[in-house]
Amino acid sequence: LPMFIFMGYMISEAGIANDLYRALHVWMGGLRGGLAIGTVVLMVLISAMNGLSVAGMAIGCSVALPELVKRNYDKRMISGVIQASSSLGILIPPSVVLVLYGMIARSNIEQLWLAGVVPGLMMAAVFIVYIAVRCWINPSLGPALPASERNFSRREKLLVLGAGVIPLGLMLIVIGSFFSGFASLAESSAIGALCAFIVACIKKRVTKQVIRNTLTQTLNASAMFMWVMMAALVFGSVFDGLGAVHAIEDLFNDLGISRWGVLLLMQLSFVIMGIFLDDTAMLVIVAPLYVPLLVKLGFNPIWFGVLYTITCQIAYLTPPFGYNLFLMRAMSPPEFTIR
Repeated sequence: LPMFIFMGYMISEAGIANDLYRALHVWMGGLRGGLAIGTVVLMVLISAMNGLSVAGMAIGCSVALPELVKRNYDKRMISGVIQASSSLGILIPPSVVLVLYGMIARSNIEQLWLAGVVPGLMMAAVFIVYIAVRCWINPSLGPALPASERNFSRREKLLVLGAGVIPLGLMLIVIGSFFSGFASLAESSAIGALCAFIVACIKKRVTKQVIRNTLTQTLNASAMFMWVMMAALVFGSVFDGLGAVHAIEDLFNDLGISRWGVLLLMQLSFVIMGIFLDDTAMLVIVAPLYVPLLVKLGFNPIWFGVLYTITCQIAYLTPPFGYNLFLMRAMSPPEFTIR
């Protein structure tokens, strides 16, 4: 986890995301809603290097938001695009949330990552179609850039396109080294962290401040996740020892609910808890209770892990206490209110 987190923050602090957004700006600015679509694409690529919603939100608010405001995009469109697309970071590998789920639920992380790829890309595609349709119906939501701002030669366009090669390369190195069997999960995370640092050095973006910020943020996030992991494992052991799983199973049996009804109630509980808690807190509370019961009911814990993560994405955005709502408010200009 610390290596994946370091990789994400190094990419953010070294300005690699800025280069990528510049490329998307040049290539997609001529479309209605083009920069919003570009923001979704940016978040997918950031997710593939990062695995955290928080880092995606930070990059979206610092890199994409000022450009979208400057181009007169609708505030609600901007807010929705950044919040929703940054949540893809917890589903697309190397997802830190899926790693945590795998550790708590004793599930195979490689299978969890593979299971998260297609749903993550499908959600990104749905976001893009939604933006394109909304902006086609109402161009004021996401106006195309004027011709004067996108007057680039083909050579210039191809040069800026090179910015997209770096994140794709990093993604292939990290995930490819793991799935090919060349490196273990821990080793692939270290390879990713080292490659992100080398890229920042090549681009001459490594300063004392960048290193300090990256290490501080990595330490803060890693310490939080380690405490969460310890608490989750203790919580699960105590509850298992007290027979809580059997008590919940007996409750559902007494209610006469089918196994699909049980699954629906679990999903509903995630949405309700997501109003008040973040994904890791929910995971600590529900995984030790729900996963053993689901296995008994005949559900695949890998499939349930992806289902849980998608429901977390809904919970991230649910008022009044959605995690991403408050993150965006903290990182945005005053005109972006909670309301």
